[in-house]
Amino acid sequence: MTDDFVLDVTRIRDEARARMEAGPVTDTYGLNHDRVIGVLNDVVATEVVCWLRYTRHAIAATGIDRAQVSAEFTEHAKEEMDHALRAAERVSQLGGNPDFDPATLAKRATTDYTAPRDGDLEAMLKDNLLAERIVISTYQEIIRWLGNEDPTTRRLLESILEEEEEHADDLVDLLGI
Repeated sequence: MTDDFVLDVTRIRDEARARMEAGPVTDTYGLNHDRVIGVLNDVVATEVVCWLRYTRHAIAATGIDRAQVSAEFTEHAKEEMDHALRAAERVSQLGGNPDFDPATLAKRATTDYTAPRDGDLEAMLKDNLLAERIVISTYQEIIRWLGNEDPTTRRLLESILEEEEEHADDLVDLLGI
């Protein structure tokens, strides 16, 4: 196997100088960054809806297991909001505007906002587990689509995915399934 890799530093420098206003999005960016921004804004919407659902469930939970379940929902809610903010920051890095428009959040999210009967911890746990499973599958597909074309966004989503998988595992433990 021959190593024919040659780095054309002069070309890279010239391209970097020619488009300073593009910030971190260089000519070597491998995807349509507007499409990536759109996908990331859907991630933002999904994470905000998850934050809202977990927050509502944490407050509405009642019963003998309320303290443990509510604490878990509160922890997950904080992590979901962190995910939304991290995805929004990436949108900004790519030259886009994070979309937190309340009028379109639910339409753009891949998960649903649910409000089971107050005190129905099992329904809340199942609703959140379903949402986590949807997010896990969605993010896995996005990560495969990104491939090596946008390693920064891919790594961001991989780190979020890892936490979403932990959420699902926590919920399975609480459900005893």
